[in-house]
Amino acid sequence: MAADSRAFQQRRTHNLLLIQKILTLKAETSPFTLVLDTVEQGAGGLVREIVGLAKTSKTHVIYISHSALYAPSGTDTFIKARRKTPEALKQEILGAIPPGQKTLLIIYPLPPSLLSPNIHLPTYLLSLLSPSTSLLVTHHLDIPLPQHLRNTYAPTPLTILRYLATTILTLHSFPQQLAKKNARDHAREEPAFGLAEGREGVIAGLGANAHPIGPGIVMAMEYRRKSGRAVTETFLIPSSSTPTQSSIMAPPIASKGDEGKGIKGIVLLDDHPLFAPPSAPPNKSEKDVGEIGEEDLGGTFNLGLTEKQRRDREGVVLPYYDAQQGNDGGGGGEGGRILYDMGEEDDFDEEEDEI
Repeated sequence: MAADSRAFQQRRTHNLLLIQKILTLKAETSPFTLVLDTVEQGAGGLVREIVGLAKTSKTHVIYISHSALYAPSGTDTFIKARRKTPEALKQEILGAIPPGQKTLLIIYPLPPSLLSPNIHLPTYLLSLLSPSTSLLVTHHLDIPLPQHLRNTYAPTPLTILRYLATTILTLHSFPQQLAKKNARDHAREEPAFGLAEGREGVIAGLGANAHPIGPGIVMAMEYRRKSGRAVTETFLIPSSSTPTQSSIMAPPIASKGDEGKGIKGIVLLDDHPLFAPPSAPPNKSEKDVGEIGEEDLGGTFNLGLTEKQRRDREGVVLPYYDAQQGNDGGGGGEGGRILYDMGEEDDFDEEEDEI
């Protein structure tokens, strides 16, 4: 038990330091970060906080978007990707990067022009990176790829992004994850929300982009080390750092004066009281196991054994029990030999009989 506690403490310390390095762009931990959001939980609040952390570390922030009218507060350069060819957009981005200064490129979300089968997405994105430049790309999982941009013989843009990213951050709604966790604890089917419900007219489910219970955003992290080993962890970002967006998946718009604030209070999801694993019963001996009553198991009937039932069970003699004993026990002691009486229709074979 003590070893498990030490292992969990080490995991907590390591992963909390790792996520802080990723979000604050320290030591070039993650050159390419991919943020995946849905209708149920948008990435606007998280991107807003990352911009604030970047300004604290004096990082030049370039915000690229084809749908936003305004960039988050604290952005140094805002580039509109609408109605621009991929090559023109690339030249504008490279021209906005200050030489020798630490720079963060935020693409919110990936422009449709870059999703075309005619564009080699890995080469395009890698050309934007440098030792002093990091890239953060958001992708909306609930927006399907248009039919004219699909290529049957090539991987989807999402597959390419997952392959290239050094860190993948997937966002979930806290109330919805709590409802799924409660269903798993009671061995019930997990509920579906939003588009997954399959109901006509339902786009966002209960608890989408809102935090009525234990406000916060659930963020699943997958970090790829240089060795290829992946580090996975799930965090909870408190609501004080993730204000509710007025519109679903809306671009993050921060107020003035928030640039210096960072993500405070981020914890492991397992540390939250509502997500704590079910408490295990105290250690019991084999004798006490049979005495567990229906009150302990939470059932409607008793699965335990009384003392008389236990004695009767131990006194039952199983079939052929004596035959399984050795010669000293009065049994046959034949070592599992099979006895078979031949009938008239059987074909006698001396070789088989010798075996």
